[in-house]
Amino acid sequence: MTDAQPAIRLTGLTKEFGSVTAVDHVDLEIAAGEFFSMLGPSGSGKTTVLRLIAGFEQPSGGTIELFGHDVTKRAPFDRDVNTVFQDYALFPHMNVLDNVAYGLRVRGIGRKERNERAMRALAAVRLEQMAARKPSQLSGGQRQRVALARATVVEPKVLLLDEPLGALDLKLREQMQVELKEIQRELGITFIFVTHDQEEALTLSDRIAVFNDGRIEQLGTPAELYERPGSRFVADFVGTSNLLDDERSLALLGRAGEHSVRPEKMIVGTAEQSGDGVRNAWGTVVEAIYLGSGIRLVVDLDAGTRVTVLEQNDRHRAHDDERGDRVVVSWHDADVVALATVTDAAA
Repeated sequence: MTDAQPAIRLTGLTKEFGSVTAVDHVDLEIAAGEFFSMLGPSGSGKTTVLRLIAGFEQPSGGTIELFGHDVTKRAPFDRDVNTVFQDYALFPHMNVLDNVAYGLRVRGIGRKERNERAMRALAAVRLEQMAARKPSQLSGGQRQRVALARATVVEPKVLLLDEPLGALDLKLREQMQVELKEIQRELGITFIFVTHDQEEALTLSDRIAVFNDGRIEQLGTPAELYERPGSRFVADFVGTSNLLDDERSLALLGRAGEHSVRPEKMIVGTAEQSGDGVRNAWGTVVEAIYLGSGIRLVVDLDAGTRVTVLEQNDRHRAHDDERGDRVVVSWHDADVVALATVTDAAA
């Protein structure tokens, strides 16, 4: 973080629904111009935090600041933010241009100016040629970009995105992830993105807050969260990890505590690897899953635990492993991550 005024500052933010605490004393700063993601499973509190920032919900405690101004009690229309929802909420009877210009019309902007600004917003998402079409004449990806244009045409300081890619198929979603990041960079607006898709968060974000039970479990860059997860929850939720409990850590690593190793950090062979810090463990292949770009191997180690190994599908593979094969799984100590225990986390 820099010394510049953060776009969003949450202090002790809390939201209770009856006896349920959905958001539990969250402290967070989001920088101006940052693509920030809130990642977590259903019920973790991420969407509630987004709704609190938008003003759609009122907090039970704590404060929300927008560029240094306390907006905790302000109505949604009195906050310089805008929201893009998963269903896009486009008006079916209006053409694309009128949909995008609607927010300007509500603000009393004249027709000539609002149409000019709406066309510039459509150009930013590369859809100016679709201005005369109705939403029903657009693809899912095009409707998503129209929703983005409509949200950004009023020039909000912060754009909130509530799982906006969730309704798209996989191929289109991957394409839109790239386009969304490009649009954010071009506009320079702070994006706050809510998702339960960890790959999507890793692809898009400058930083990510991983939510669990209404709190931020870990905050960091995509690389920090993936390479150095701070807890068992983060290691298991962000990507795939081989988790070793205290007993297995003693047997395989020679030290106590919980640890994790990512599947792509392990290799499978028929002979033990040598070198400083290299660990080897024999086992039996339980499953070999062809993924196209890679091969996922599930191996039951003789030490009494099951691990997953991800190998690249390249010409250097000596042979295809099959169920029942005896193999040795090797990894390097540098790729082993010690996970915080409950006691550590509470300290």
